Parts: sequence; C-alpha cells; structure tokens
Amino acid sequence: MYSCADGRFRGDDVVLDKAHLKRSRRILNGHLWIFSNEIAENLKNFVPGSQVQVYDHRGTFLGQGYINPSSLISVRLLSRDRDPVDREFFKKRILSAVRLRSDLIGDRDACRIIFSEGDYLPGLIVDKYGSCVVIQFLTAGMDALRETIVGLIDEVLRPETIVLRNDSRSRLLEGLPLYKETVKGTLDVLPVIRDDGMIFEVDPLEGQKTGFFLDQVENRKAFKNIAGPGRGLDLFCYTGAWSLSLASGGARVTGIDVSERAVDQATKNAERNALQDRAQFIKYDVFDYLKKEVHSGKADYDFIVCDPPAFVKSASKVREAVRAYTDLNAACMRLIRPGGLLSSSSCSYHMKKEMFLEMLLSAAKDAGRSLRLVAMRSQAMDHPVLLAMPETEYLKCAFLVVD
Repeated sequence: MYSCADGRFRGDDVVLDKAHLKRSRRILNGHLWIFSNEIAENLKNFVPGSQVQVYDHRGTFLGQGYINPSSLISVRLLSRDRDPVDREFFKKRILSAVRLRSDLIGDRDACRIIFSEGDYLPGLIVDKYGSCVVIQFLTAGMDALRETIVGLIDEVLRPETIVLRNDSRSRLLEGLPLYKETVKGTLDVLPVIRDDGMIFEVDPLEGQKTGFFLDQVENRKAFKNIAGPGRGLDLFCYTGAWSLSLASGGARVTGIDVSERAVDQATKNAERNALQDRAQFIKYDVFDYLKKEVHSGKADYDFIVCDPPAFVKSASKVREAVRAYTDLNAACMRLIRPGGLLSSSSCSYHMKKEMFLEMLLSAAKDAGRSLRLVAMRSQAMDHPVLLAMPETEYLKCAFLVVD
C-alpha cells in the first residue's frame, strides 16, 4: 500500500460491474467482500494490497477498502464513508475493539482483541495471552499495513511480547508467504493464563491457531455445569482445556489427541491445577481409539466432548467432510450411556448450521440412537458475528442428550 505525505493511503477507483446490480444489495446491507467477477476494470491494473474507492455502476460511492487482484475476494471494505483511511482511522478501530471486550468480558487474561470482519478490520486477528499479543495478517491489504498495525497494537495494548503468526494457509490464497516471528520481547518463558479459574501454559509460536482455543471458552463453562461428576472422553483434546474444565467440576476425563506435544502440555496443565487424578491424557489417533472402544462393546460414558479440527477446508470438500463428521459422531453416540451427554462441535464455516444438525441426525440413525438438543451454541462473545456476513459465524457447538 502506498502512503502519501498527508498520511492517507493512495488508491484507485473500482467500479462494480453492471451485472452485479441485482447482488449489490449484499454490499449495501453491510457485507464487506467484493468478488473478482463483480469488478468492471481489468484487475491486472491494480497493485495487491493497495487501497481503492468503490463505486457502483452509476458512480455512487459505496466505500473504501483494499484490493488484491490475485484473490477471489478482490476487495474487502474498511469504511463506508470518505474520511481518510489512515493511521488514526486504524487506531480508532483498534480502540473500539478493545473497549468492546472490556464491556463484554472485563479484564480477562486471554481473549480475542480483534476478530477480522467482526471488528470491521478484515484480514486482521489479534489475540491476547497475558502480556503477550499474537497478530495474524491474513490478507495482502492488511499485510501491507504490518508496520502501522504492529505499532498501534504496541501503543494501545503495551504488551511485553508481540508474535506474528503468519502461517495460516489462507495467506497462500492471497499470494503471501507463510512465516512466524517474534517482533517484540521473547518467548523464553511461555505465557501462563487463567481460564475458568485454572492455569494454562500457552505456546503462541508453536501451538495450534494462536496457542489456545479462545472461541470455546464460554461453551466449556456451560458444558461443565450440566455434565457434573460423571466419566467421559475429551476427543481432540489439544492442551486439555475441555478436560480440565470438566475435571474442575468433579468429572473424570480421559483426553485423546494424536499430537504427543499436545498431550505432554495437557498433562502438565493438569498437574499445574492439581487435577492429574481426574484428567488423564493419551496420545492416540481419535478415530482408532473410538474403533477400539466401540469394539470393546462398552457404552457407559456419561459424556463425550467431540471438538475436531476443521474437516472442511473448501466448499468442494463438504461431502467427504460430512461423512467424516457423521462417522465420528456416530462412534461417540455408541459409547455414551442412555441419557448421557454429547458436546459436538464443528469449526468449519462451510458446514452450515442446518447441515451440521442433519449430520448429527444421520449419525444418530447410524448409531441406533436418538437425540435431544438441549443447547445450540456458537463462538464466544469476543468473536462477534457481523450479521450482514454469515461467514463470520463459523463455530457450531451442540449439547445433546443421547437416548
């Protein structure tokens, strides 16, 4: 992105194609994405990451954003007005996001400070773990603003450590390299956070996502309150957040994960919280473990938590992913005693809510069980959903009674 002397970012005008007229209502209703086939000009004339002003085919101003001619989502809108999109603009947006978290969740050790389009800053993710901040630049437009954004995050949040986790595969779609970097401070001592009254060590540089699954924070607490002191499984347990939450409520939990590193960290987290007698962790492929348990003929778990990684990476892979979700959930249902509980999640946006519920019903049929839905939940409040953009609501978390 090119910076002018007055601090504004210089760009060109983009005119939406007349063929888009019927669909322009999506933009006018608050959606922030404009696709490559909706732009009249030759996209090769634009510099990736440069700022543009957007007009409809009549010349009516629609907003300002940044463009990437190499991406299917060519323009992402930042503003609906003509005010300068400069350093002060981004500072106001960041401060607004920080205030929202303060109002909604108070001063919490760990939270998502900025959630991309959910905070009107498409392509930017910022997570806080105590005095460590992790930033992700997911798009060419935001990547071009790296120095500005890092400087503002440092100014506003004043963290001891800043980590860039620019290793998301989505950057490849933007023509960006993958890398990880600590740009302030060190990680000689990993951050330790408190979540639901428990202590967790977080690895922002090598852990999954940015080091911790912040989007399930509220769901873990809610499920603990209904699961009680039973016996259960935590599948794809990662570093043990679900397991330890349930164990702190009196349950006995076995966490399963194929990653030895994750299992070791989960075990250490259990010891930190003096819960090693109630939460134990096993390195095992989840699908193989379930097959073994089903083969044993036992169906006596009081609850199972099934929180897998995203099986659906693109719309073209939905069918095969649904089959995997179905088989996985059916195996869980076969192992739960009648009247027991299943917490089943999907973090794949392409797995729509209706499709997710249909999958659960199909899994129940395969398992010879019936289901009662007692709660349908989504991501935590620090991951706000922009109603005009269903893409910003990605997490489905169902609490079910398995009969």
